[in-house]
Amino acid sequence: MDFPVQVNNLSFSYGKDSVIKDLSLSFQKGKFYSIIGPNGSGKTTLLKNLSKLLDVSKETIFINDQDAVKLSNKEISKNLALVPQNINIEYEFTAYDIVIMGRTPFKKRFEDYNEKDKKMVEKSMKLTSTWELKNKLITTLSGGEQQRVIAARALCQDTDIILLDEPTSHLDIQHQLGFLNIFKKLKKDITVIAVMHDLNLASLYSDEIILLEKGKIIDKGEPARVITRENIKKVYNIEVDIIRNTSNGAPYVMPVV
Repeated sequence: MDFPVQVNNLSFSYGKDSVIKDLSLSFQKGKFYSIIGPNGSGKTTLLKNLSKLLDVSKETIFINDQDAVKLSNKEISKNLALVPQNINIEYEFTAYDIVIMGRTPFKKRFEDYNEKDKKMVEKSMKLTSTWELKNKLITTLSGGEQQRVIAARALCQDTDIILLDEPTSHLDIQHQLGFLNIFKKLKKDITVIAVMHDLNLASLYSDEIILLEKGKIIDKGEPARVITRENIKKVYNIEVDIIRNTSNGAPYVMPVV
């Protein structure tokens, strides 16, 4: 069984504040994973550890069977792509310029982009419905448009691991579904790991859900196993009803007010 991402006894602290505590996980190829939990539970920190945006200890994170500590940032970028939560681009690049930057890890110093790179840009932008924005300055785009451009850049890296940090936070419901459908269709060839706040979207799109609280795994498995009244009450401290999606049986969370 192919596990492109493995986490072994990972702990992480910001100063004296422990955020992740002795966490172990394996992520299988061809699956869509959602990491859920309240604010401060360690979701985004875990993604930053996986992408080496934060330093980790030896033999705690393995990317395609390689110790992440031994991989350079360029090598990490050849193996995984990250769609971050916060997008802050102040320079006046076009959307096309932003997306083609996804090919940078594969280029030597001063090497120009070739036809293969340009075809990958077009493919990625069409998948994310951003091709029509290619000549527009990134600074003129809406938050949702910028997020889809950054997603296109991640796809342009052509990696077999994609990390999504709250990928639908700036999108309306139509584009939320369209955005997640892109990765759902691609997942048979890749591993998708997403931090999600929307429990119902996580339930609808995930093969497996990981529920975190205070840096520890409370539960993990298929949505029907994890999205329960008991788990939601325990972690989020709210009362909910759980109903079943009539089309696929996925659990749907209804707050009790």
